[in-house]
Amino acid sequence: MEINVRGKNIEVTPALVSYTRKKLGKLVKYFDKAKEIQVVMSVIRDEHIVEVTVILEGLILRGEESTGDMYASIDIVVDKLEKQVAKYKTRLNKTLRKRGVRIINEKMASADARGEEEEARVVKTKRFPLKPMSLEEAVMQMNLLGHDFFVFANSESETVNVLYWRKDGNYGLIEPEIYGAY
Repeated sequence: MEINVRGKNIEVTPALVSYTRKKLGKLVKYFDKAKEIQVVMSVIRDEHIVEVTVILEGLILRGEESTGDMYASIDIVVDKLEKQVAKYKTRLNKTLRKRGVRIINEKMASADARGEEEEARVVKTKRFPLKPMSLEEAVMQMNLLGHDFFVFANSESETVNVLYWRKDGNYGLIEPEIYGAY
């Protein structure tokens, strides 16, 4: 498994890389088939921001934290990711067991942290492959990413759907209906 550490507006020192790898080692032991972990460290004014993305077979875990100290940000984001995995470990194991992949160790504690900020305007475009999945898998994936919405290929209806978090604490699902030709 590969751990990529890079910096934006900061020179990533060997000490930071070493510390990051050591802390992420806590996560690595819970995953048999993690393909890659991407870590992006950045500094904006006095805020030290750490973004961690763990790419697994069919799943993505993501956490972001910002504090006044880079080492504290690393500690907190790793704790957040551990809590995400703990909260969803039963569902993750069930989902991945169907695919023949053992992924989460049973030693984890449970809890969750949620807290992504929304953007006011389009500042970035992302392209990603759509993996067919059930609505239940999409809900789990959205919660693991900590996002307010999730775009996925619905394996039941064979259409692209958007799952979103409602202010009342429930989920909404957008299922497109195409009328006529373009």
